[in-house]
Amino acid sequence: MNLERLPNEEKLILCRKYYLGGFAFLPFLWLVNVVWFFREAFVKPAYTEQLQIKAYVKWSAVGLLFWVAVLTTWITIFQHFRAQWGEVGDSLSFTIPLGTP
Repeated sequence: MNLERLPNEEKLILCRKYYLGGFAFLPFLWLVNVVWFFREAFVKPAYTEQLQIKAYVKWSAVGLLFWVAVLTTWITIFQHFRAQWGEVGDSLSFTIPLGTP
């Protein structure tokens, strides 16, 4: 999508949709929001909707960093302790690795 062709009001609506969509456990939408609207929020000359877009981009970045931290922590803990958790670790696994832990 070319953001240059959209009027500023439509940019704000689209940015808000991606921001709110991230709360539906879809942090990828926050990544898209930050990448797509960073230039609109911080590089372009000022316009009326820019302050709201800037806020959505900032909070999308905060939410994205939070999800990255949470997922990285969970993956690290799970990979390290899965074998010790026994049956619970196996039931949480999509595939059960063969061999000794």
